[in-house]
Amino acid sequence: MKRVSATGPSQRQLRVAEEIRHVLADIFLRTEFHDAQLAKVHLTISEVRMSPDLKHAAVFCTQLGNKDVTPLLPALKRISPFLRGQMAPRLGLRVVPDLKFLPDEALEEATKINKLLHAPEVARDLEK
Repeated sequence: MKRVSATGPSQRQLRVAEEIRHVLADIFLRTEFHDAQLAKVHLTISEVRMSPDLKHAAVFCTQLGNKDVTPLLPALKRISPFLRGQMAPRLGLRVVPDLKFLPDEALEEATKINKLLHAPEVARDLEK
């Protein structure tokens, strides 16, 4: 039976995730993709989360200008083998992880919470 840790990701998971984030950001900055959906698109890789075995990476991304990144997810999935090939020599890992691209909704969530906190009803309750 596998033991589940309640302490969160290990230092190695965090270190590898951050390295992958930097490498992917550099690839997206310097590479011109031949995919029509990804041409002229500016993506930001905000976070990478690694599986405990370091074989899978969840890549959270946003599009510059706060545009919805969801329509780009199929194109990102299509180019993930290319990205893995570009990452391999830079990472120095035995196995380059599979990439799963997900929209980063943290900014939207923070905006929603900020609006709620500044709503007149909440401000009135906070003053009491």
